[in-house]
Amino acid sequence: MFISFLLFCTIVLLLSPTLVWLLCWIIARLCHHSMPFAPFAYTGLALVLLFCGTMLYGYWFGRKQLRVTETSYTSPQVPSSFNGYKIVHISDLHLSSFADSPEFLQRIIDTINAQQPDLICFTGDFVGFGVEEAIPYTHLLRQLHAKDGIMSVLGNHDFALYNHGLTDAEKEEKVNQLTIYQRDTLGWQLLRNQSYYIQRDSTYLQIIGVDNTSCQGQGFQTINRGDLMKAIRLLGDRAPQKSADFSGTPLAKGDGLQILLTHDPSHWRGEVVPTTDIPLTLSGHTHAGQVRVFGYPLSSLMFTESEGWYHSGGQSLHINTGLGCTLPVRIGVPPEITIIRLLPVH
Repeated sequence: MFISFLLFCTIVLLLSPTLVWLLCWIIARLCHHSMPFAPFAYTGLALVLLFCGTMLYGYWFGRKQLRVTETSYTSPQVPSSFNGYKIVHISDLHLSSFADSPEFLQRIIDTINAQQPDLICFTGDFVGFGVEEAIPYTHLLRQLHAKDGIMSVLGNHDFALYNHGLTDAEKEEKVNQLTIYQRDTLGWQLLRNQSYYIQRDSTYLQIIGVDNTSCQGQGFQTINRGDLMKAIRLLGDRAPQKSADFSGTPLAKGDGLQILLTHDPSHWRGEVVPTTDIPLTLSGHTHAGQVRVFGYPLSSLMFTESEGWYHSGGQSLHINTGLGCTLPVRIGVPPEITIIRLLPVH
């Protein structure tokens, strides 16, 4: 795929100056002037060399320059018992991205564990096409550890959307296989329109997880399987026994902090902000376009919120730029591990 992409772009870059020359040549002939071809040919060659060099840099180096971003979330809804609570936010593994670099996945896992997180939150796109991508890395993924576990949700790729040769029933079976793999093989708390409670003293974090929900046209096929209202009220299959007291009841103000995990950040402005008062949402999906041009991520052309922090009233959204790739290139947007410390307002 990557080679095909390079060849396509090379042909376009070579042809573009030629087409410009042809247009200029026609105009020049009409005006009884000549138009030399050499400057246009050299321009096309220079563009091709620059493009290919940049892409090769992004392939060999850019996609392996791991970035650890440290930040904090301060809110009066953070209980004092969770003061300094450390969440590692990661997203978009796309495990097939590591087929030629399993050592980089090992470095990612070692870096996360070195943070000694209280909680790891993974916001979707575990695989690109199916759970078979994950099998070679099971022994690595089992090394991930956090005191209160690993919470995850499913993204658009996790629903086998782009396996175009499969029937709907076969795609659903792949989703079921992935669900079982994350929950049983890895021991993750995969939240499929469900909640999970973490207790400190008499206060809680309510981790709410929804299946992929897109509230904005994106120019490619996506899926809406989330049910936010259900997720707020429904306990996950592996929720602690003490959480049973909350079954069917949203977390009341003063009891703790709600944190929503949703893959697509358009869900935040499309449903979360207008219909709920959930204070903190974590998302991924955009990869920040994997390429930054003059300081701007390409994803900003498609998404209103594309990376980092966003705020609306008393609600906040954080978007992680992901660890894996769809196209194996990252330029100016390195793979990211985000460390979020919860801080109460004193």
